[in-house]
Amino acid sequence: MLVCASTVMGQTAENPWAIGVGANIVSIQDDAVDAKTSLGIPALSISRYIIGGFSLGVQYANNSIKEGASNGGDLDYYSLDGIVKYNLGEGKSISPYLFAGYGYSNFSEGDTNSDGMFPSKEVSKTVLGGAGVAFKLTDQLQANVSTSYRAASENYAYNHLQHIVGVNYNFGAGDADGDGVSDKKDVCPDVPGLKEFQGCPDTDGDGIPDNKDACPEEAGKPELNGCPDSDNDGIIDSEDACPNAAGSAAMNGCPDADGDGVADKDDQCPNEPGEAANNGCPWPDADGDGVADKDDLCPNEAGDAANNGCPEAPKALLDFIGDENSKIFFTASSAAINDAGASLVSQLVSLLRKYPNAKVTIAGHASSDGSAAYNQKLSEKRANAVRDAVIAAGIDADRVDAKGYGENQPIDKNSTRAGRSKNRRVDFARRVDIAVN
Repeated sequence: MLVCASTVMGQTAENPWAIGVGANIVSIQDDAVDAKTSLGIPALSISRYIIGGFSLGVQYANNSIKEGASNGGDLDYYSLDGIVKYNLGEGKSISPYLFAGYGYSNFSEGDTNSDGMFPSKEVSKTVLGGAGVAFKLTDQLQANVSTSYRAASENYAYNHLQHIVGVNYNFGAGDADGDGVSDKKDVCPDVPGLKEFQGCPDTDGDGIPDNKDACPEEAGKPELNGCPDSDNDGIIDSEDACPNAAGSAAMNGCPDADGDGVADKDDQCPNEPGEAANNGCPWPDADGDGVADKDDLCPNEAGDAANNGCPEAPKALLDFIGDENSKIFFTASSAAINDAGASLVSQLVSLLRKYPNAKVTIAGHASSDGSAAYNQKLSEKRANAVRDAVIAAGIDADRVDAKGYGENQPIDKNSTRAGRSKNRRVDFARRVDIAVN
C-alpha cells in the first residue's frame, strides 16, 4: 500500500492508521541514462491521520531498472521517504489527494559485496511531490493510483517519475454501517446515517434524526418531536381529528366556529350555538321566549324562564287576587260557601278560563275559637270547599291547590267578634312555581 493513499476513505481520527502494499513503476528522467521504465515490487507504506485531511507516513519502494546496451547493466533501485499528504475528498467514494515528501533514493549497478537495504554508497537525498486518486472498495479497504516527480540532488542519482498502484487498509474503531462515523461515536452503529446526527439517519429529511423523531417517515417540526402538523394548530396530524382545519385541543384539533362545544365536523348547525344533545343545533323555541319547546309549558305563548316558559299572570287575575274584597267569609264552625262567596268563585273561574296557563292556591283560615287542631282542620275544609267549587266549574284540578293555615294568619284581632268574623275566611294566593301563585 502507498503512504500517499494513507489518509483516504476510512482513515480518520477514529481510524487513524493505514498500511498499504503495491507495485511501483520507475521512469528515469535523464538523457544520460538509456533505461527503460520498469515495474517493481514491493511498495510498502504506513501512515497516521493527523487532522483536517492531513496525514503523515513513511513509504518504501524496491525496483530493478533495465538499462540499455550502452550502459552495460541493470540498476537496482530503492527509495525510502517521509510523506505529508492532503486529501481533497475525505470520506468520498473517489478521493483525489496531493502529497509531498523528502527522503532517499538509490541507483546502483548491483554491488553484491555489500549488505543492507542500500548496499551501494550511491544514496541521494530526494525531494518529491505528486498526486493520486483513491477508490473505495470496502469500508476499510481502498485501491490507490499515484504519480510523483522525484528530484535527486546527488551526481550519481537521477531525477525520475515514480508511479504506484496498490491497496491500503485503514484500521481503528471501525464503521459497521459504512456511514463515515466510527462505531465508537455512532449513536446508530447498525444503520447508515449522517455525521451531523452522530451517525443516525434522518429518513424524512426534517432535520431531526430518526432516533429522536416520533414520526421518522413524515417531515415534521422540532417542537412536535418531528411529527407533522398540517393545519398549524399545535396538534400533530396523527392525533388531530381534523388535520387540515385548525382547531383546539379541547376539540381534538377540530374547529368550533360557533363556540357551542360541538366540533364543526359533528355540528349540524356549525354557525349557530346549540346543544350537544341536539347535534349542535339550538332546541326549537316556537314562541321565541328563550325557553326551548321541550322545556316550555307554554310553547306557543311567550313567557319567561321563571315561569317555565309561560307568561306572567295577566294583570286582571293579579288584581282580582290582590283585591281586599276577593275574600270568601264563613260563619263560625262552617265551611259552607255563601252567595257572596259563590260570586267570587264564579269570577275566579272566569279568569282561569281566560288565562289557561295560570294556577292558583286557595288558602283557608280560621279564627281562634276552639282548639288549634280543630281550627287547622276547619281551615283545610274551607279551602277544599272553594277548590271543589272551582273544579266543579270545569277548571282542571292540577291548576288549583288548597291549603289550610288554621288560626295562624289572622287579618284582624281574635279578641273581638268583628275581628274573629274577618279571620274566618278563604283568600287566594300566588303559587311559587307558576306565574300566578
